[in-house]
Amino acid sequence: MAKKRIFSGMQPSGNFHMGNYQVLANWIKMQAEYDCIYAIVDWHALTSSYEDTSRIPERIEHMALDWLSAGLDPEKNIIFVQSHVKEHAELHLLLSMMTPLSWLERVPTYKDKLQQLGEMGKEINTYGFLGYPELMAADIMLYKADAVPVAEDQIPHLELTREIVRRFANLYKPVFPEPQAILSPLLPGIDGRKMSKSYGNEIPYAAEPDELQARVRLMITDPQRVKKTDPGDPDICTVYTFHKIFSPEHSELAGHCRNAGIGCVDCKKRLAQKMITTLADVHGRRKEMAAKPDKIKEILAYGAERARKIAAATMEEVRSIMHLS
Repeated sequence: MAKKRIFSGMQPSGNFHMGNYQVLANWIKMQAEYDCIYAIVDWHALTSSYEDTSRIPERIEHMALDWLSAGLDPEKNIIFVQSHVKEHAELHLLLSMMTPLSWLERVPTYKDKLQQLGEMGKEINTYGFLGYPELMAADIMLYKADAVPVAEDQIPHLELTREIVRRFANLYKPVFPEPQAILSPLLPGIDGRKMSKSYGNEIPYAAEPDELQARVRLMITDPQRVKKTDPGDPDICTVYTFHKIFSPEHSELAGHCRNAGIGCVDCKKRLAQKMITTLADVHGRRKEMAAKPDKIKEILAYGAERARKIAAATMEEVRSIMHLS
């Protein structure tokens, strides 16, 4: 029986950070169960960072390093750069001809992010930013993905993809499966908000021990816990959210927190050490691979070659159905 196919991607809009730690961990688990296709989606990065593209090549290399050093196997997965497979742009264009403008405007994250980044001085009231979910739909549909690992805030994007799949089937012919969501929770930033370089609240995935410890020290805790002797509520503490991922004894720590048996400073120190220990092997592999940049390029080229074969077959079918060939 053929494995179900997964497609997912990440933007090289900044250094990979710990907010996506669980997403990447889930990808690694999935590579044994699914036919997995993972893209570094550089065109998506342009939707909010089009004014300066000079660092995109460097960020692509760094993201590939992070993925591979974490354990993504380039033989078990197709790993490539989105812009190296031009069929993404072609399908995006064709889908944009048939997608109602109102569908894109009602995506909840559109207006929210437009306002947030606008307040930071970014001009993103552009056609490309509005069409971000359309490009995401093209990415997924191009490989006829059965499922997509997504964070909760991307569920509306995936539902739009499903609507576009149904519209294509009604207008032309059923070609694409309706992709299902596989939820991948995100870790929060040190201030409790979504982790993002834009907010300055991120912990770099490749952070050295000193930097990691410094970022953990800045994490917000239960605001009602002023003194060490005050009982805390771990359920509203950013530090405890991380402990649940990195510390097997997190339940015991939660009890100590509620009983004022451990202070926030000590709790943060324990977390930082757990994270350093957990990531030590990953960081070691990353340093070794960073010394071989040509090998990274070979892996991405190999992945793009494999992706193009699937994408070309899909587009040949689409062009035929739409009488464009």
